[in-house]
Amino acid sequence: MIATKPAGFEEIAHTADWSLRVWAPDLAGLLEQAARGMLELSGIRLEAGKRIRRRLTVESTDAEGLLVNFLAELLHLLEQEELAFDQYELAVSENVVKANLEGARVAEHKKEIKAVTYHNLKIVKKGAQVEAELVFDV
Repeated sequence: MIATKPAGFEEIAHTADWSLRVWAPDLAGLLEQAARGMLELSGIRLEAGKRIRRRLTVESTDAEGLLVNFLAELLHLLEQEELAFDQYELAVSENVVKANLEGARVAEHKKEIKAVTYHNLKIVKKGAQVEAELVFDV
């Protein structure tokens, strides 16, 4: 499946938590697909109507840290402000991601993700794509 789509995500079997494989042409795309996959796993549905924009800047010492920290920020906004985002404009340079996000308040949230983990997390280059497997603590 990965070879047929330039970017995406898919749930993979995991014994206790939830796991997601994500892939994209670059790190910015990988972050976006991970965010989209996390929302999909959570069963998030956004309210219709008023759109909300946010800017985020996330830093880390490596790409894996950027991925975890970015998703953790999105989880924080979900938990604290009941906001989720479905449009992403991401710029990655050095160990910083700058994100312009657009979304809305959450109308439905079926499953809770407690945290994004570093369990077996490694971003790898595979041909023209980057890929990672994420484990979420539920």
